[in-house]
Amino acid sequence: MTKTVPLRVMAVFAHPDDPEFFCGATFARWAHEGAQITFVLATSGDKGSGEPDMTPQKLTLIREAEERRAAAVLGVQAVVFLRYSDGELYPTLDLRKDIVRQIRLHTPEIVVTNDPNVYWFGNRSVNHADHRAIGAATLDAVFPAAGNPMYFPELHQTEGLQPHSVKHIYLVRSAAPTVKVDVTAFVETKILALSEHKSQIYDMNALAVRMRSYVDPESPPGSPRYTDSFHVISFER
Repeated sequence: MTKTVPLRVMAVFAHPDDPEFFCGATFARWAHEGAQITFVLATSGDKGSGEPDMTPQKLTLIREAEERRAAAVLGVQAVVFLRYSDGELYPTLDLRKDIVRQIRLHTPEIVVTNDPNVYWFGNRSVNHADHRAIGAATLDAVFPAAGNPMYFPELHQTEGLQPHSVKHIYLVRSAAPTVKVDVTAFVETKILALSEHKSQIYDMNALAVRMRSYVDPESPPGSPRYTDSFHVISFER
């Protein structure tokens, strides 16, 4: 279990509600311990509805507002929307540059994102293409681009943003996790944050029951624990 308390964290995900679903309890713990946390969402989830009268423009407003409320529940200080089209993410140079801009602006020690190598989860679900794309783009932004002045020099020349080297990458939903964060005290905070995503969650009671059922199987007997798992890449030597 990791016990390190980061000072600055940036989470880079594809959609509103991704931070809360994937590791919201970890963000709540880090915020409680004093970390400054920024969420960067590549899209505003503008395709996340089956309602016949919904439009992408209307849904963007709804989902951005939901995410801001959910982030506030977790104790997150800032939420940034890059407003790429939902369902159409690719690890392009433009997306990489936009992520590098946010890294240089917020100077995180830790960047949290999706593991881009995961295409499916057993025989029950397929990983969203946007999740793979944002993971790949974020890894390329962290290394080598964000810390190297030769990459996107215009960010310094026109925006005054200095290169910044991230210390650790935390990959969520990885097939090869290496670190667990004990989030037992923050599961209910995660559930409260998820409850803000009313456009996406139709039975919050059922979801809460499911979240509470995810006890770490390695918990000591008689002392159930909850954990978030990550594959962690560290650049510190």
